[in-house]
Amino acid sequence: MSKHTKSLALAGALAAALSAHATTASAQDATEKCYGVSLAGENDCAAGPGTTCAGTSKVDYQGNAWSLVPAGTCATMELPAAADGMMRHGSMEALDRDMAS
Repeated sequence: MSKHTKSLALAGALAAALSAHATTASAQDATEKCYGVSLAGENDCAAGPGTTCAGTSKVDYQGNAWSLVPAGTCATMELPAAADGMMRHGSMEALDRDMAS
């Protein structure tokens, strides 16, 4: 293989790697962490005290458990009302509601 061919192959590989990285970043930008919207055992990760990671939330809509949702939809998601009739909404930060006992 000539030096020119090797250079072209290396440039192509580098371009492909950069393109794949850009696609991954775009996909990540299309979602956001939303606390208090996952059902029990269906959170994505890092649910706070009493849990360790994905699938460890103990109650529906646990305030310190998050799930990835489409960007811009977290606070507007319609969730069932709590037992006391209070409306629930997602949050970009952990909440102190519906905590596991």
